[in-house]
Amino acid sequence: MARSALLNVMVQAAFKAGKSLARDFGEVQNLQVSLKGPGDYVSQADRKAEKLIREELMKARPTYGFLGEESDEIIGTDGAHRWIVDPLDGTTNFLHGIPCFAISIALERNGEIVAAVVLNPATDELFTAERGGGAFLNDRRLRVAARKNLSDAVIGCGVPHLGRGNHGKFLIELRHVMGEVSGMRRLGSASLDLAYVAAGRFDGFWERDLAPWDLAAGILLIREAGGYATDLAGGSAMLDTGTVVAGNEYIHKALSEVVHRPVPTR
Repeated sequence: MARSALLNVMVQAAFKAGKSLARDFGEVQNLQVSLKGPGDYVSQADRKAEKLIREELMKARPTYGFLGEESDEIIGTDGAHRWIVDPLDGTTNFLHGIPCFAISIALERNGEIVAAVVLNPATDELFTAERGGGAFLNDRRLRVAARKNLSDAVIGCGVPHLGRGNHGKFLIELRHVMGEVSGMRRLGSASLDLAYVAAGRFDGFWERDLAPWDLAAGILLIREAGGYATDLAGGSAMLDTGTVVAGNEYIHKALSEVVHRPVPTR
């Protein structure tokens, strides 16, 4: 696949940070057996990865803005472009030595995501996309799954955890979806969940209470793989609402309807 100069910059930044995270992940796996645990070490790894990514991206395009999870937003002087970065999506997995985490980098131009990179340093899986150029896993072209019925579908979701999200609302949505689908999965990394939809591994996905850096790259991956990704109201304000529902044309529609199904009254 041919990559633009900008996408090459993003890939280079992801791999540089990925090497750092892979080394730190090995240390975390050793620290995991201790009583103290690796929490402080992980937070340092997270910040270090974002610093590496920010330096690489800003060196290549110093006038672009930068929105990352671990640092204050930088407003770009060109006014049109912004990097949106999660240096470690799946921190809890990383913390527990589970090799399911990712670096997510997206480029926004005038409010539209135009390039995306999601890298899992533990598996060396690199998901990339550019607007109008398709989505790829390493060098293989991606397409969303072709299943049309929820009864045949495996659906990914995010689960609210301690101190975050509306647990009661999620449990109602989960009960509705579980009764309609072949299987449910929860990876613990939204950017990988969305990449898995693009790759056809998941047929669909929904989640609430996400940040822009959780969503931005994955949204483009799905759309360039022929899928649909909207907010839960059916619009395009995912980065503002923090909600997403995704799948192919049929699964997206059906999943949206089930998630919004009213609670039965007695």
